[in-house]
Amino acid sequence: MDSIARSHYETQLQLAFLQKRGEEFQSWFSSVMSKRYPADFTPVIPWGSDGDRKNDGYLTSRRMIFQCSAPREMIAAKCIAKIEADFAGAVRHWRPHFDTWVLVHNSRDGLPPHVLDKLLQLRKAHAPLEVKQWGFEELRQEVMALSEEDLASLFGPAPSVKSLVDLGMQDLAPVLDQIARLPALTDPDLRPVPADKLSRNQLSDSVATLLRAGMSRSDLVRHYFKLYPLLQDQLAESFRRRYHELRMQNQSPDDVFHHLQVFAGGERIGSPTRQSAVLAVLAFFFEECDIFLRPEPLVGVP
Repeated sequence: MDSIARSHYETQLQLAFLQKRGEEFQSWFSSVMSKRYPADFTPVIPWGSDGDRKNDGYLTSRRMIFQCSAPREMIAAKCIAKIEADFAGAVRHWRPHFDTWVLVHNSRDGLPPHVLDKLLQLRKAHAPLEVKQWGFEELRQEVMALSEEDLASLFGPAPSVKSLVDLGMQDLAPVLDQIARLPALTDPDLRPVPADKLSRNQLSDSVATLLRAGMSRSDLVRHYFKLYPLLQDQLAESFRRRYHELRMQNQSPDDVFHHLQVFAGGERIGSPTRQSAVLAVLAFFFEECDIFLRPEPLVGVP
């Protein structure tokens, strides 16, 4: 897997982790684990009045039971009550079959102190039973250990160094044709891109890698617009409008980038060549300062 494909998958992983909630998060986790441990991990689904007996998945070789918790907002009291109920139910129904109980959560930055304290209490009270938590980093390691084929089945095909090198003008036309039909703004800003624009926008390393990759082929877009200068103005306005809409929604920089990918390429994930074309278009407008913020000028510097 080359660096561009890896950055694409890490970006898609982060978005899935942050955006999926409730049963959708549990289903996604089960898909990841089933691909990572085929014939070893067993998803458990609710069945009649018995439900799932407080077991969202079982890893046979390591005797591990997983319980997912992905609320829209992590409120400590509710989370603690759920942990107590889920753990007690797992012990009641499954204790002869597991040695490790794992809370799988969607809190990107970690756990509240009261939640961690509850997990430590359970670990102490039920030793030698292990009580663990899996957050973003634990899931990232599992996901990125998958084969490229499995990653593509989860997130769709990725752009690659080869697809960018092979990108031709004909591959840009469908992307440009689609976004040409979108509404526009006014007041273009034609200043050059400052060198520290990536850091100013707090974009992750993965997104930065994708943008730089697109920049390597943005000359194709520039050449195309020399033939159709009015189209460049129209598309620039469309991108600025969409970017400002996303900013008004308080989207994170990486989420903004993802939504702009969809804006340019459509809802359906295309081929690697088409995704490379989308990256080239985004990189062009990023360089032109039509999307994302430019750095603040230093005080006292003209």
